[in-house]
Amino acid sequence: MERLLTIFENADPFSTWWPTIAAVVVGIVITVRTIMSGQRCPNDNQIKEQIVVVTGGSSGIGFEIAKALGARGGRIILACRNMTQGERAAAIIKRELGCHTPTSSGDNTNPAERYFVEARHLDLSCLHSVHQFASRLMSEFERIDVLVNNAGVVFGDTRMPTVDGFEQHCQVNYLAPFLLTQLLLPHLKRSEQGRIIFVSAHAHQAAKIDFDDPLNVGTWAVKFHARDAFAHSKLAVILATRWLARELKDTPVTVNCCTPGLVRGTRHLRNSPLMSAICVKVITYPWMWLFMKNAFEGAQSAIRLATDPQLKQVTGEYFNDCEIAATSEAGQDKELAKKLYMQTIKTLQRVTKLTVDKEACTMETDTETKGQKGGAQLQLENGN
Repeated sequence: MERLLTIFENADPFSTWWPTIAAVVVGIVITVRTIMSGQRCPNDNQIKEQIVVVTGGSSGIGFEIAKALGARGGRIILACRNMTQGERAAAIIKRELGCHTPTSSGDNTNPAERYFVEARHLDLSCLHSVHQFASRLMSEFERIDVLVNNAGVVFGDTRMPTVDGFEQHCQVNYLAPFLLTQLLLPHLKRSEQGRIIFVSAHAHQAAKIDFDDPLNVGTWAVKFHARDAFAHSKLAVILATRWLARELKDTPVTVNCCTPGLVRGTRHLRNSPLMSAICVKVITYPWMWLFMKNAFEGAQSAIRLATDPQLKQVTGEYFNDCEIAATSEAGQDKELAKKLYMQTIKTLQRVTKLTVDKEACTMETDTETKGQKGGAQLQLENGN
């Protein structure tokens, strides 16, 4: 041991190149990591009391979006398929925000209770669930200020259609968010400045789309591989954003889409063939850490789109790293965007409604009110 200490004491770091090489490597790693992490949201604008709906908010990018917008004063609704995870996420967000909230000496209120973060059930693989979610939301709130269509699926089983008969990626990533947006439009128009945000992906650049059947739902539709189905759905998101912006031109509502970039630490890769083997995970994780964003970094573009007052008049655009970016050539095709939008409307009208059933909405509200009164009466009787 003494000999080892003597060697370290007498060691001359300048007598070898290894310390220099190590410093250069560390510098390169830090530089690459900084570049790949992308740009942060350039504003800290508050959205006090604005009602924000975030789909897929129980984890990953959606969780980070919800937490950031909640910290800025928004009233957050987490739209989640798994309510257990959704309620846990809501509690975590409130607790973390509460920990950073200053309190006065005479204030005994729990800081976490100052934040409104709640979970609601929404299953995008079922269009009936989308209708239920929208009707309950519209009966509970008088307006909606921000809608973030973040939830999605990657590497789903393309052989198993949804209960509505559509390919999983097409419905979860595109059709269901499109329907939700259409259903909530009346409430978004009540906002002083409603904002619709779709989350797309870099993968749209590899998408192939047929002009005569852009939704790929026709009789001779091509059977996509999961990777191609995902790319197709994300290109559809961009095209629909472009045309929907034209439809909402004379309204106070803007619609934009963004890509989070390549993001690690989400549940999207759980079905990936590459992640099925432990040895592959061990090999790829260091490279994923270096070249991919974490969920917080991936959420920055959506956060800016939801909060930045400078984007009040910006609509129909595609954002990457918090800036307007170019899409693939197909993503800029106006005729294709129109064709896709019209086919989407017709396809959805064939299987469901594009408006909320107001009578059903009223009945649900009355039922909930009666249930609450009945519960209160029962408590009163038990107390007596």
